[in-house]
Amino acid sequence: MHLVLGAVITLVILQVSVFFTTIYLHRALTHRGLELHPAAVFFMHLELMLFTGVIPREWAAVHRKHHHHSDEEGDPHSPYLYGLWTVLFGNYFLYRKEARNPETVRKYTPDYKPDPIDRLPYQVQNFGVFGGLIIFMLMFGWAWGLAAWAFHIVAYVLLNSMVNSLCHMIGYRNFDNLATNIRLVALLTGGEGLHNNHHEFPSSATLALKGREFDPAWPIILVLEKLKLARIKPLPVEHAKAA
Repeated sequence: MHLVLGAVITLVILQVSVFFTTIYLHRALTHRGLELHPAAVFFMHLELMLFTGVIPREWAAVHRKHHHHSDEEGDPHSPYLYGLWTVLFGNYFLYRKEARNPETVRKYTPDYKPDPIDRLPYQVQNFGVFGGLIIFMLMFGWAWGLAAWAFHIVAYVLLNSMVNSLCHMIGYRNFDNLATNIRLVALLTGGEGLHNNHHEFPSSATLALKGREFDPAWPIILVLEKLKLARIKPLPVEHAKAA
């Protein structure tokens, strides 16, 4: 029973990290498809620091560069440049290489507004993920806590890698760009697997546009809006939904 409960808690934390990535890092911070209340930003940023080690400004910069040079020279992690398997299993290293480039961060995020967590020393932010390890160990003991933490990190990295690799080469396209949609990946990644839709309408707060597509993060965004924790900007996709 304890193992089952531990597995459930670990999967819940993983999904929270996934949802905060797509809602905060991707749709709000990077593409400005919605605005989040400062309290929501703080909470999401804190969770991501503790359980993923992501630094939001770096994430936004790398992703904006990806859109600027999508699947052409300059794309930090295009499977057309580096190969499908290299990006699927090596996306973390490609991301880290670009995130550590100060010129990329300066060029692509001049509009970034620091929050209180950003004012912590860089080393604290960069190694905050070990705070997540301590939390897992306090919940499950050192051995199972370490195992749960390692699973969370590896699964989180692979889910992001699937979007950057599989969702540029495998799947279907609603629009004329090289990204693809994979519904199963979308279910696992808070909607990110609807990547062809996203590349067509990057500033849209919703990613599901046609047929049986489902964006798991969209209902959460609507709830945040009802709670006055988010403001959704006008959707640039209404004509696509009607098509």
